[in-house]
Amino acid sequence: MLNALQTRILAVVAFLVAVAGLSAGIGWVGYMSALDQLEQRGRSDLALASDRLTGELQRYRELAVLMADHPTVAATVQGRGAGAQDLLRQTADKTGSLDIIVVSAAGGEVASASATGAQRHGGKPYFERAMDGALGTYHQVNDRYGQRTFQFAAPIFSPDGPVAGAVIVVVNVDAVEAVWRGARPTVFFTDELGVAFISNRSELVFMARQEGAAVQGATAEYAPEVLQPFMTYSPIDRRGRTLWTVEDQRYVPAQALHLSLPLPVIQMTGEALLDVAPAQLLARLQAGVAAALCLAFGAMLFLATERRRTLAEANARLESAVERRTAELSRTNADLRHEVGERIATEAQLKKAQSDLVQAGKLSALGQMSAGISHELNQPLMAIRSYAENAETFLERGKADVAGQNLGRIAELARRMGRIIKNLRAFAKQESEGLTDVNLDGVVTAVLEITQARAKADEVTVRWAAPDQPVIVRGGEVRLQQVVLNLVSNAMDAMEGQEAAKEIDIEVAASGARVDLLVRDTGPGLDEPDRIFDPFYTTKLVGQDGAGQNGMGQEGMGQEGMGQEGMGLGLSISYGLVQSFGGMIRGRNHAGGGAEFTVTLDAAPTRKVAA
Repeated sequence: MLNALQTRILAVVAFLVAVAGLSAGIGWVGYMSALDQLEQRGRSDLALASDRLTGELQRYRELAVLMADHPTVAATVQGRGAGAQDLLRQTADKTGSLDIIVVSAAGGEVASASATGAQRHGGKPYFERAMDGALGTYHQVNDRYGQRTFQFAAPIFSPDGPVAGAVIVVVNVDAVEAVWRGARPTVFFTDELGVAFISNRSELVFMARQEGAAVQGATAEYAPEVLQPFMTYSPIDRRGRTLWTVEDQRYVPAQALHLSLPLPVIQMTGEALLDVAPAQLLARLQAGVAAALCLAFGAMLFLATERRRTLAEANARLESAVERRTAELSRTNADLRHEVGERIATEAQLKKAQSDLVQAGKLSALGQMSAGISHELNQPLMAIRSYAENAETFLERGKADVAGQNLGRIAELARRMGRIIKNLRAFAKQESEGLTDVNLDGVVTAVLEITQARAKADEVTVRWAAPDQPVIVRGGEVRLQQVVLNLVSNAMDAMEGQEAAKEIDIEVAASGARVDLLVRDTGPGLDEPDRIFDPFYTTKLVGQDGAGQNGMGQEGMGQEGMGQEGMGLGLSISYGLVQSFGGMIRGRNHAGGGAEFTVTLDAAPTRKVAA
């Protein structure tokens, strides 16, 4: 037991050491990658800041060249003109120059925009370079203006060729760096003496890497009291990069990536310090995520191993229990199969009983309407007999034209009887086909012909607003006829015996892919609209002849309102038939009185009537 425990402890320690090494490696790689990206961005920022400074100073350099070619300036330096001071002052105001000075060949000031004094420029590097016919550049802390300045000196050539003097444009460095002071990253520009002359951090200005009371050179001049020691930093090399660890600087990153860029145009070097804290944080996060993933994987592996050991022990106990349960489940499974078989047989019997009930309902409805149908057929038969006897008499009298008219009437009556018999045969047959395209107009017309005799006997006015175009829906023609006949018969049942006008309105409304058939009566309405489609729900008394007192829908099936005992199955069967079409049937009390039923069906995608 002890050996096994020691082995597990050693494995855990080795895993932790491996995780630490892997996380350190990932952190180092992430740190180097972050430094690469930081260096790319930093060089772009340093180049942008250098271009901004160079472009700003280049403007004043070009101003010196332009002023050197001005006729008034050339005349002034040769002692032949006046008004140069006004020109210089206006130019300085418009260009933002600190001062513009015209200097003679001897180094004395001839005119200046500031007119603050007569400074000698002879012997100065910028002046001597201008007297050699080139452009001179110089920067210093100018006592005359009390601030840092850049001076650009351009030679003034005489008409004969030699240099007659120089124009010096003095630039205020504070005004140049004010627009980007405080921006990121930390940027400063040092001259050849290592002095930070321009920076977006004011505390870095005049920091010098060299020691000494006074430093003088070709392009700069500083008083000893101006200079201050450079910031304390410890350079660290990271794969060709220089990292500075800066001390005692509030607005400079404590650890920064140092970048430099030579700027020969202004004789300076641009330097930037980029904060590496985000790169370090990213590297730590990557190392931490790697360590967390490894530890999580190790923990899951350890738990899986322990779980597997535990499961192996439990598996033996479960096998015996499984064997016992298998026998019990086998017996239960046999019982369930037997029960399922019984349920399937019962469902088949239920479907057959429902189909027989639907067919019996239709035949019962036909039986109840037999008196009216007999009347509808007896009248044409009597008329045919009368027209035939009259035709025989007219033929004996030689009146063939009148006899022909009687024979035409006989043919029309025969066609009428044929339509009635055809509708009755179609309604009575057992429909076994699936969903087809059905002309809803033909269905309603057939139902109205079947119920015409009863409507006439009961003095019921049926208004059928037939549409202009055929409305084709999905359903079964005979089953749909039974639904419509059921609704119309129930409406007649509901209005039977009332003194008010008996009216039934039938309308069709098509809306997109759905078609609504509305059947409304003027009866007393529905007492409980929510229960009208419940099986065996009716307010008729068993054996009651005629309509109940609660309107259509409480009569159950249509034939119940025609002298049959009220079973309460008519609307329930109609509900099932409409649902089998994929439609919906609803019943409610109309605001104007009476009950209204709406049958919603799917419109057929093709406008073809089912054969």
